[in-house]
Amino acid sequence: MSISYVKRAAKTPETETAAAQKVVGDMLATIESGGEAAVRAYASKLDHWDGEIVVPPAEIEQRCRAVPPHVRADIDFAVRQVTDFATAQRRSIEDFAVELHPGVIAGQKVIPVNVVGCYAPAGRYAHIASAYMGVATAKAAGVKTVIACSSPFRGEGIHPYVLYAFQAAGADIVLTLGGVQAIASMAYGLFTGKPADVVVGPGNKFVAEAKRSLFGKVGIDVFAGPSEVAVIADDTADPAIVASDLVGQAEHGHESPAWLFTTSPALAAEVIERVPRLIDALPPTARDAASAAWRDYGEVIVCDTREEIVEVSDRYASEHLEVHAADLDWWLDRLTCYGSLFLGEETTVAFGDKTSGPNHVLPTRGAARYSGGLSVHKFVKTLTWQRMTRDAARRIGEVTARISRLEGMEAHARTADARLNKYFPDEQFEKGEAVQI
Repeated sequence: MSISYVKRAAKTPETETAAAQKVVGDMLATIESGGEAAVRAYASKLDHWDGEIVVPPAEIEQRCRAVPPHVRADIDFAVRQVTDFATAQRRSIEDFAVELHPGVIAGQKVIPVNVVGCYAPAGRYAHIASAYMGVATAKAAGVKTVIACSSPFRGEGIHPYVLYAFQAAGADIVLTLGGVQAIASMAYGLFTGKPADVVVGPGNKFVAEAKRSLFGKVGIDVFAGPSEVAVIADDTADPAIVASDLVGQAEHGHESPAWLFTTSPALAAEVIERVPRLIDALPPTARDAASAAWRDYGEVIVCDTREEIVEVSDRYASEHLEVHAADLDWWLDRLTCYGSLFLGEETTVAFGDKTSGPNHVLPTRGAARYSGGLSVHKFVKTLTWQRMTRDAARRIGEVTARISRLEGMEAHARTADARLNKYFPDEQFEKGEAVQI
């Protein structure tokens, strides 16, 4: 395999995670022991918020009415897109029953969890899309109670656009909380009396670590790290568009990797020349984030063949993967590791992040090798059931007794024996020999 790094990252996201673990561990321990009082103290200290945690419905209505009509229309459109896609996902998972052996009927039921917590971060930006991505998908899955959390924005409670997005998507309870204290409150059921079965939503490294630490107590969407983008490009790609898309994701934060995999050395050189100019033209906050991200985490890799690009891309398993190359179906058939795939110049990560429909909460740090992004599947349980006739228990019971005894599990075997003896008292069965252990 012949690849060359035209630009190589100086850091990896893993180098920044260790410090977060101790901070989050201490906070979770304090909240678990101190409850709502501890959360209020963190909200005051970290977010300068001393107001109500549970946003009253009347306040939601009042503040949402102040959202300009054109903003409401855009959010409503995006909510419909996400809801329609999630609804189609839900319809793809069906209850079924099948006769596996004469008289042995087994099946599955797809049942939503009861309570979901959805987090939308607020920091440099109002994360409107994150608000509806989680809530609308949970509601499409049939979740009864969706609790939504976001930080106060500049001391004025939740950003009104985020609040409207929560409402439009169908949130049942809204909490003014951010960071670790928000994740812990949803997991423990603080302020609501309803502990979440699943907690989802993007956030910084402290939010990601809180979700990781609480996994097991609650379900989570993904082990999330900084946002990532990879672009696959051949000599048919437009270097201006490729450079723009790399910068478009780098503005997420100082630790957001942006990778280019290409068969064209000329395109690689032109993109490297264009990216700094695009970054310099950004507003100050975005410029600061994108500049650090590209400097420390950006990579450009040139490969000899598209088969080599597939191998490299699958190894990186990027959260977002764009393909700017000929023969898009070829790439669709062969790429296997990505959070979400964007085929062709006409689509881009920003479309998926905000409006097009598929969810934007996606696996990072290589997790796309074994996991997909947030979907209705995260909010439903695929539960199995079975029943059988007494006649069917003859064959099933006999084999179960023998296998159980081969394993040395005599009590298991005797549950089969009890049924065989009851249902077929006049028959003899080969039930195996007990193993003494």
